[in-house]
Amino acid sequence: MKKTHQLISSLSALALAAGAFLLFPPLAWSDNDDQALIAKANALFKPLPASSALENTELTPLRVALGKSLFYETRVSADGRLGCVTCHNPAYHGADSLALTVGVHGKQLPRNAHTVFNTSLLIAQHYGGNRATVEEQAYKAVLSPLAYGNTSNEQVETKLTQLGYLPLFKAAYPQDAKPVSVENWSKAIGAFERTLLTPAPFDKFLKGDAQALSRNAKLGLDKFINTGCAGCHNGVTVGGQSYQKFGITQDYWLVTGSTPKEAFKGYDKGRFHDTKDEADAFMFKVPQLRNVAATPPYFHDGSVATLPQAVRVMAQLQLGKQLSDEDVSHIVSFLESLTGDIPADFAQVPRLPVAPH
Repeated sequence: MKKTHQLISSLSALALAAGAFLLFPPLAWSDNDDQALIAKANALFKPLPASSALENTELTPLRVALGKSLFYETRVSADGRLGCVTCHNPAYHGADSLALTVGVHGKQLPRNAHTVFNTSLLIAQHYGGNRATVEEQAYKAVLSPLAYGNTSNEQVETKLTQLGYLPLFKAAYPQDAKPVSVENWSKAIGAFERTLLTPAPFDKFLKGDAQALSRNAKLGLDKFINTGCAGCHNGVTVGGQSYQKFGITQDYWLVTGSTPKEAFKGYDKGRFHDTKDEADAFMFKVPQLRNVAATPPYFHDGSVATLPQAVRVMAQLQLGKQLSDEDVSHIVSFLESLTGDIPADFAQVPRLPVAPH
């Protein structure tokens, strides 16, 4: 008898749900809605360009190929185990999947590693914006005690020559009297990184292809804009073009679960650690959201593991809003449309030089 009552109750619930569906069907989404959303999106975002080359700088095939080899090269580091690819791996969509990245001699660093994809288009590099370009990032990384662990330009250049890179540098920079240099190291890696752009379904949508996004992704994009997320996450990289305080409504660690870091003598205060200006306390570069669905964990310290939770945290901390499960689901669907294919050349591991006998 009990099972019979349960069955009747279940059938009744289904009937009520069906009736509600007939009385209140899902809102239709028309061609006019598509065109209006495309126009709204184009006022805030831009498709990826075909190239991110610097003005008056040619991304020649030889320079890009050299940069790729140097990107994958680990023997230049102090322990022979760390290279750009350590933190920016094809297997993890140009990131490393760790909450906190690992530097030379296996030392854990206090911040999470960004994806390297599209990073040449950002306002600056690092969460604190203390590197203006990918070239400056490559230059300073190879001399950083935390990254490669080298102590001088001469040390780096000697290693590169001993490893057999001289012919590749000569071919890439034939006019230079001293082709093997840290400056050319940075230029070559920068040239390679400037090719790592990842067009995504969202770019097709911006260019007028309304079918490039699912209905849920469109609803998510509309919610993303109307909720206020696009106030900071806008432009060609959907973020990464400005600085903003993290934790507008309350201290961020109360929501993210972040812990104090020895390197910062407490909680990470963002740009303050570089500028020493109290006006920069807790100001961070707004992360780009391209490929965000493929590059967990999230935030400067990798303190949040999943994208839905990151969306909730941002709404609460930055906008003072609590999102419904449906809103979060739709916004995540939109963010998934920002995932582009891993560049084919990036995924193919190069054959590195062999040290001359």
